Amino acid sequence: MEKISVKNARDESSIGKTGKLQGWVRTRRDSKAGFSFIEINDGSSQGNIQIIAPADLENYESEIKRLTAGCSISAEGEIKESGGRGQKTEMQAAQISVHGWADPDEYPLQKKRHSMEKLREWAHLRPRTNTFGAVARVRNCICNSIHQFYQEQGFLYINTPIITASDCEGAGEMFQVTTMKMDQIAKQQIENLNYKFDFFDKPAYLTVSGQLAAETYACALGKVYTFGPTFRAENSNTSRHLAEFWMVEPEVAFNDLDDNMDLAESFLKRIFTDALEKCGQDMEFFNERIDQEKTLIKRLEAIINTEFVRLPYTEAVEILESSGQKFDFPVKWGIDLQSEHERFLTEKHFEKPVILFDYPNTIKPFYMYCNDDDKTVRAMDVLVPGVGEIIGGSQREHRLDVLESRMKAQDLDIEEYWWYADLRRYGTVPHAGFGLGLERAVQFVTSIGNIRDVIPFPRTPGNAEF
Repeated sequence: MEKISVKNARDESSIGKTGKLQGWVRTRRDSKAGFSFIEINDGSSQGNIQIIAPADLENYESEIKRLTAGCSISAEGEIKESGGRGQKTEMQAAQISVHGWADPDEYPLQKKRHSMEKLREWAHLRPRTNTFGAVARVRNCICNSIHQFYQEQGFLYINTPIITASDCEGAGEMFQVTTMKMDQIAKQQIENLNYKFDFFDKPAYLTVSGQLAAETYACALGKVYTFGPTFRAENSNTSRHLAEFWMVEPEVAFNDLDDNMDLAESFLKRIFTDALEKCGQDMEFFNERIDQEKTLIKRLEAIINTEFVRLPYTEAVEILESSGQKFDFPVKWGIDLQSEHERFLTEKHFEKPVILFDYPNTIKPFYMYCNDDDKTVRAMDVLVPGVGEIIGGSQREHRLDVLESRMKAQDLDIEEYWWYADLRRYGTVPHAGFGLGLERAVQFVTSIGNIRDVIPFPRTPGNAEF
């Protein structure tokens, strides 16, 4: 018998079809008229579908009347027009099979509303809730949109290594990977480890970015992007930080910073458009149930239909200094702008997304193109209302002598980056790229308050459950 998803069964075009619905019970109530109403959900849709179970079913008394939230069933029957309020269709069941029971005294997801914090303790069950089912579908949509956007523009998808010996950001906040026995090393109190006994014969770490590796392919194949997990050993417990998260990083040869800003703007507009068009029901849920101001959809539509402001960092500082606004972090030229500064620019001053560029070279990594003023680099940050920075990128430094000078200034071992320097030594070209944190994007699109709630299993300081 044909399997029908709950999403398809809820559509009026399914009326008259006979098939099988499968899913998890959300509710069951019994009628005095001798039948039961069972609502199930299979994850394909925000909405449930109602199944009418008549009392003459063979297992009505023995099983159907025992069904509670969390039980899993299959129901065979005909999809009919529903006379119930708020639903167009329902199934008249001819047969119902129970696959798994859920003890109502033990099953955590009862009718009462649970906090996001509590649901993190049940990360293995929270996808069954309306909120986390919707997050999963929107996250999936955004991932698909990312691939489609770059594939349509002729980018090649490449897989950069998760294990690396290079620190892309230069901050040193990296997770070390080793096969050496730490308990034995601790007992021996070894001061100078001999990495010849380790798996890679050298210190190795989980990657903080695929950018440097992506540059090698961009400098041979033109347009590439990498999309995978990255790791930061940053001891931060804020609602915007994760230790493990996913990054999409396009890299384009023969591009400058202006090209990079064009790409970033069109990219964001594409994923926001796809979320609204392909996840309409879920987006309505986030707009009405999650976003406090109930303006999420309007905000996304406004971003899609507006041209982003492009503003040099120096001018941004001047605007902030003369704003009369009291900030927790004082503003002066040379600082890395905080979220409160970024949000002031996007939410109060311009009331639209802003791309800041030409940042001080003292606060940016070694690989960014140096301007002629010897004070700034061709870096950019894309800021959006409600969040602040959502994309960070730059034109890369393609001049070998300048790159080596920058590496020395930041106390980096040039020998460790010999292969990166070779890209400038053999057929160097201007090139540019950026990074978008997937979870930051999902958080923005869904209006979910904490980034731990837009990734299936969050990894944060002190937490690596599941």
